[in-house]
Amino acid sequence: MTTNMLQGKRILLVEDEVIIAMMLEDMIMKLNGVAVGPATNLKVGIDLARTEAFDAAVLDVNLGDGTSTDVANILAERQIPFILATGYGSTTTNAHLAPVLQKPYMLRDLEQAFAKIL
Repeated sequence: MTTNMLQGKRILLVEDEVIIAMMLEDMIMKLNGVAVGPATNLKVGIDLARTEAFDAAVLDVNLGDGTSTDVANILAERQIPFILATGYGSTTTNAHLAPVLQKPYMLRDLEQAFAKIL
C-alpha cells in the first residue's frame, strides 16, 4: 500500500471521542489526505455531510448523541463512499455494506478500508 493513497482527497471525519478523532486526523494526513471536521456530534456530522465537498468519510457508529446512521444515509444519497468505525464488534447495523473498522485500528487497517472504497 502507498502512503499517497489519499493524495488530494478530502475525508470527512465523524468521531465523538476527541483523542480518537485526533489520531484519525493524523492517519489521514499520513496517507496524504485532507481531514474535513472532525464532527464530534451528530448535528455537526449531518450538517457537514449535507454541505461540504469531500471524497469519502470515516464514521464512528455510536456517537454520544445517537448513531451516525443519518450521516451514512446522506452520504449514500450523495454517492460518497464511507467507512464505519466501531468498538462494539459485529453487532453494528450496516445497511450500506460499508467496510467496518473495529476499534482500536491501525493505519494499515484504515489504508485497507480506503482501498476497498476508493
